[in-house]
Amino acid sequence: MSTNEERRRRLERLLDLAQVYRGWTRRELAKSLGRDPTKLIPGSGNPKLDLIVSLSEVLDWSVGEVTECLWSPAGAAKLEHPDELAFDDLDALAGEAYRRGDYREMIRLAVRARKVATSPEERARAWNRELGGWDGLGRFTRTLDAAREALRESPVSDDMRRLLQSNLANSYYVLWHLTEARTTAIDLIDHFKASPPENDRDRRTQAFAHYVLGHTHRRLIDTEPLHAARHAKICQRHLEESATQFESLATTLGTHLNGIAHTCRGGLLEADVLLGKIDCREALAEINDCLNEAIEPNSMSGDALESYGWWCIFGCNITLRHVSDERDLQRFMAMFTNKADEIANILDNWAMRERVFSMQYAGHRRFVGWTGQPLRMTIDSDDIKMITGTMGRFPQFRQTGWDMLENACVVNAS
Repeated sequence: MSTNEERRRRLERLLDLAQVYRGWTRRELAKSLGRDPTKLIPGSGNPKLDLIVSLSEVLDWSVGEVTECLWSPAGAAKLEHPDELAFDDLDALAGEAYRRGDYREMIRLAVRARKVATSPEERARAWNRELGGWDGLGRFTRTLDAAREALRESPVSDDMRRLLQSNLANSYYVLWHLTEARTTAIDLIDHFKASPPENDRDRRTQAFAHYVLGHTHRRLIDTEPLHAARHAKICQRHLEESATQFESLATTLGTHLNGIAHTCRGGLLEADVLLGKIDCREALAEINDCLNEAIEPNSMSGDALESYGWWCIFGCNITLRHVSDERDLQRFMAMFTNKADEIANILDNWAMRERVFSMQYAGHRRFVGWTGQPLRMTIDSDDIKMITGTMGRFPQFRQTGWDMLENACVVNAS
């Protein structure tokens, strides 16, 4: 069956469902969709956007769900020929793709592995591989979907399920679903209080749960300012615990984990300043000294380099909260966002890009308020490309992105 024929068949089925769901005649359905009853299905099999939107309203589905039903490769979901590779082979190849940064190939291999999986455990492992691929591409809504699908598999070993829960918590955190991130991480931490980890997977999951919970409360400092001190204290406790655990794990599981611990140490500075443990200028000087270690970021990689980018973001947060001198504020913001942008581009890290653009926009608004002049931001074609990609990946950034694009002065990229 051709692609157009398959799409026509699916559209016909959705129209039948809509008609039954509403209890309408074909004519009533066509009237609701704004179509001639004899021309509900286009000859090409490709419905126009207005039909998809109207059909989603009739079905009480989202536009995305209707689109997925029409365009997803469900017809090809079953392999026409058995895969010549077994699950373990495909899983190993997906791991190799991850290590060389080929995330699209990693996702393709993970999907193939899931199709040949012979148990829920293997399917969960394949979903987790796919999750890693989407994370590498910065497609965090897809990461969230993969984590949820993996957790639907049953039965799955307890330590695997806890690993998946920690990845789910992190997906929530990155997408700023802070209530969900907090709840999921607390559940894991409470489990480990009652049953301490007995293997390396659980020990890493425990450290990561503290990481997510600590950074979630760090973000809650701004989103719930009336409870900022309480969030800062909880942030201190969990980031300190995560840093200590990752530093210990680094001795046996790999020194790259020191980079994650270093990110925790940077996040602690935000909480320490807010609680008066350290003066904001002293903290900013410490961040600046730390960044001297990353003067040549191209010579670094992985979690180590990423940690310096996040230290820049922590510096921006401290600056916006605590620096009252506007000249100093603009100087610090420019220094930190420029360095974070450089690191984000080296790593192709979309989560960091979202923070960079948000901080640049916040700094610009402070500048406009300080000067009283309605000055426009300056962006180039590369910025437009990255802002567009960030808007697609982070729904909460979309309005900020539109504000930047619609009010900026665009110059040619050098």
